[in-house]
This record gives sequence, C-alpha cells and structure tokens, in this order.
Amino acid sequence: MTALALPGPVNAMPAGLSRKTKAAIVVQFLLNEDTDVPLTDLPDEQQAELTMLMGNMRYVDRETLNNVIEEFSNELEQIGLSFPGDIAGALSALDGKISPRTAMRLRKEAGVRQTGDPWQRINALDVERIEELVNSEATEVAAVMMSKIDVGKAAQVLAKLPGDKARRISYAVSMTTGVTPDAVDRIGLAIAAQLDAEPPKAFKAKPEERLGSILNYSNSAVREELLGDLEKDDENFANAVRKAIFTFGNIPERLNAIDVPKITRDVKPETLATAIAASSNGNEQEQRAGEFLLENMSKRMADNIREEADAKGIVKPKLGERAMTDVVSAIRDLVNVGEIELLNPDEEE
Repeated sequence: MTALALPGPVNAMPAGLSRKTKAAIVVQFLLNEDTDVPLTDLPDEQQAELTMLMGNMRYVDRETLNNVIEEFSNELEQIGLSFPGDIAGALSALDGKISPRTAMRLRKEAGVRQTGDPWQRINALDVERIEELVNSEATEVAAVMMSKIDVGKAAQVLAKLPGDKARRISYAVSMTTGVTPDAVDRIGLAIAAQLDAEPPKAFKAKPEERLGSILNYSNSAVREELLGDLEKDDENFANAVRKAIFTFGNIPERLNAIDVPKITRDVKPETLATAIAASSNGNEQEQRAGEFLLENMSKRMADNIREEADAKGIVKPKLGERAMTDVVSAIRDLVNVGEIELLNPDEEE
C-alpha cells in the first residue's frame, strides 16, 4: 500500500530535467557514497532551495541516474580552470599575495568580510590580543570567547586578567549552557568584524621583539649600554626588550636540555669549542651556558669540546663573541623551522 502511495520515479532523460533537479540527484548520489559535500559554501537561499527540492523527490530509476552522473562527469572534465566566483572568495584566494592595504580597501568597497569560521581567526590570535578583546567585551561575551578558544590559550588569558574579572568570567562560563549556536556565530562574526576594521600594521612583530632581535647580534657592551639608557626613558619597555633578547647567556633558561644535541649537529665543533672557551672567561651567565651545553651533549663530544676549548686558552673577545653568536643563530634557525621551541621563563615560574 505504501509503495502504491508513493509518487512515480523521476525517469526523464537529463535533457528533460531542470539543472536544479539534476543538482539534487548528484548531491544525493554523493551523500549516498559518503562523500563530503561542502554545501555550506552555497548561499543560504540555494541551500534552502536544494533542501526543499530533495525533500519533495522520492527516487529515480537507474538509467536516469546513470545519465545524470555521466552528464555531470562530462561537464567536470570540460572545466579547465575555475575561479572563486565573488570578491570575498577572490580576496581569500589572494590572501598574502596582495598588500593588506589593497585587500582592506577592496573589502570595504565591496562590503564583504573575511570568509571562514570567525572563531578560527580569533583562536589564532596571540594571548595578548585575545586579552585585549576580553577586556573590551561584556562578561557574557568574554565567557563565550573563553569557551570557544583552545583550553590552554584560555587558561593563559584568564591568568593575565585581574582576579575579580577572571572570577566573573569563570562564573559566566557556567551560565552559557543555554547559548544557541546562532548566538555563538553572531558573537564570532561581531568580533571578527572588529578585527577586519583594524588598519593593517606595517610590522607583525612587537616593538620589543624587533629591537630584541637587533640587539641579539650587537656587542654585549653596546647592548647593555643601550638598555641602560633605555631604562631611564622607559623602564617597562626596556624590561620587555630584555625578555625578548636571546643571547648565549640565556641558553640555560630558554633552551630545553633535550634539544642540545640538535644544536651540536648544526654548529661546527671548532665554533662550539671557541664559544665554550670564551664562555669560561666570560660573565657568570655565559659560564653557566657553556656548562649547560657540555652537560647535555654526549659525553664523548663533551670531552672532545672541553679538550679543544682548553687548548685554545684565552680567546680574543671579538672571536669569542662571534662564536657565541653563531651558536645562538643556529638555535634561532631551528626555532624558525619549528624543530625546537624556546622555553618561556615566565611560564615556568
């Protein structure tokens, strides 16, 4: 009886079917094959129309299905190149290829925002930027942000907030049970809109990081003199620069002991021996750094480096400084390629 009540199958040939009906057949076929079909890329109106069309259809005969799929395959094979189809897609495709200023101007003129999940963009921000956003939003919105970003990053943000604000946000998290997905999406889009409205920055790195990188390669005497003068003008900035600086003397507190063998692999033994020899006659920090490296490399290599360093005796300051800089450069190169990660002394405390 149920079979008799069903409407007849769609058995028209592809030429007699509308393109929308063919699209519905293709989508249903792909879904039956457990293929991921990114329908969310379609405008809301087309998603709704496709859903209604599929809901009103029942089944098609095998000959019609084969003909529709064959026609669809033939059309795909004839496509030589496809484009995004709109300004938003074009801007996303050209992200990083055109200047931020041009991209921002085109977005403003076209009235489009960056595509994609806004929460992925928010979660990709550094802790300090998320902290700024949390401080600028209402407690309830901040609670949603804490719930959407990575747990580790959320913990770092909460640790930086004043105690009273952190407690209010933590309590508000317990009240987010009834928040709808639509509300979470609107909050994410609103925050992303703030990010889109910000003018592009000429420098990605912070001022203290840029100055710290410059001073990494400066003579230690010049570096300390400059930092001393800087402290008189802006003590907070000078302290931030000191934290951003990574020199030979900072190795014990910033380099993981298990990564020392990777350093010895990339630094010539002669250079390493010169750096160790220079550190033995340097300040207390440099002496500790030299011992740290020796203690965490293989015993055989450490004995050879010590022997060669002892044979060098007192190394000329410029030669020693250059060798220590080469060691630091090797560490930074490994950090840049993602092979090792420097420790944050503030976090360990």
